[in-house]
Amino acid sequence: MKNLNLQPFEGTTGNRNQMGISWLIGAAAVTLILWQFSWGDYILYPFSILATWFHEMGHGLTALLLGGDFRKLVMLPNGSGFAVHSGSLFLGRIGRALVAAGGPLGPAFAGGLFIISSRRYKNAHICLMILSGLLLFSVLIWVRSLFGILAISLWGAGLLFTALKTPHWLQGWAIQFLGVQAIISTYHQRGYLFMNKAVIGGRMIISDTGQIAQQLFLPHWFWACLIILISVGILVQSIRIAYRD
Repeated sequence: MKNLNLQPFEGTTGNRNQMGISWLIGAAAVTLILWQFSWGDYILYPFSILATWFHEMGHGLTALLLGGDFRKLVMLPNGSGFAVHSGSLFLGRIGRALVAAGGPLGPAFAGGLFIISSRRYKNAHICLMILSGLLLFSVLIWVRSLFGILAISLWGAGLLFTALKTPHWLQGWAIQFLGVQAIISTYHQRGYLFMNKAVIGGRMIISDTGQIAQQLFLPHWFWACLIILISVGILVQSIRIAYRD
C-alpha cells in the first residue's frame, strides 16, 4: 500500500474541510474596490440583478408565509422590479408591514445564511445546489417578465454548473462573495430605503419603508434606519457564527 503523503488545503483552522476568514475578507475587499470606480457598477450589475431577485422573493415568500398568494415577480433591465401578491394576510396591518419589510431584509437574511454555510465546503456545495434550484423553480412559477426569465435562468444554470463542475475552494469563495453582495445590497439601495415614494416600471408607488410607515407608526426614515441596522447586525452575527472558533 503506497503512502501518498497528501497535504490538506488549510484555512485558518488547518482543516481541509473549512475555509479561512481570509476568503471572506477577500470577497468584501473586491466589492469595495469595484465600488470605487464608475465601471465597477457594470461589473457588479449581475449581482444587482440577483439582489433584486432576493428582494422581490422576500416580499412574495413573506406573503405566502402569512397566508397570501404570491402571484408574480417582474424584473426590469434597469435592476428594479416588483412582486405582486393577493389575498388576506395573517396579523392584518402587522402582516402587511412584514411583507413590505421582507423585501429589503430578504437579501440580508440570504447573505447571512450564505456566509454561515460557506465555512465548510460541503455546506457551501449544498447551499449552491439549493440556491440554483430555487432560482430555476422561481422562473417556472413566479417570474413573469422576459428579462427576468432570461437573467434568472442564467443565474440558476451558472450556479448549478459552479456546484457540479468547479473545485470546492471556488464553490466556497463563490457563496461567500454572494453572501457579501446580498447583505451590502441593502446599504447600496439606501437611496430607495429613504424614499417615501419611488418610480418603478414607469409608475409612482409607495416605497417599502413608506408602506411600513402607513401600516404601523413612525416615519419611513425610521424604518429605513432600522432595516440598515438589522442588515449590519446580520452581517456581524453571521461572521461570528461562521468563525466562532
